Amino acid sequence: MLTKFAVAGEAAALTEFWSQRVLTTANGNLFKVAKGTRSTNWHAHDDQDETFLLLSGEMTVQLRDGDVRLLPGDLLVIPRGVEHCPRVEGDEAHFLLIGPDVTSNAAGGKPDWSHT
Repeated sequence: MLTKFAVAGEAAALTEFWSQRVLTTANGNLFKVAKGTRSTNWHAHDDQDETFLLLSGEMTVQLRDGDVRLLPGDLLVIPRGVEHCPRVEGDEAHFLLIGPDVTSNAAGGKPDWSHT
């Protein structure tokens, strides 16, 4: 049976910042909702690209060679191995992450203050 997801609502319902919840899988990728506030730690993923689709709010993805500002509807792919640090402008941002694995841990940039 096919399942439809209200992606924005799923992201808004999360209770922890910078954690990911898998909605579904397709073609070997996980489709994960997350929400953020403030920023993560600088980090890189050596084993996967990381794809952000911003649903609400504003986010700046800091890169060592310049920042990329995201607005709702913007999509950004961070290639594997590229160091980055997502930073939310304002109270919070909701987004969809697409990739082969969950990165919601210290190695994925999750700040210590966000752990429950």
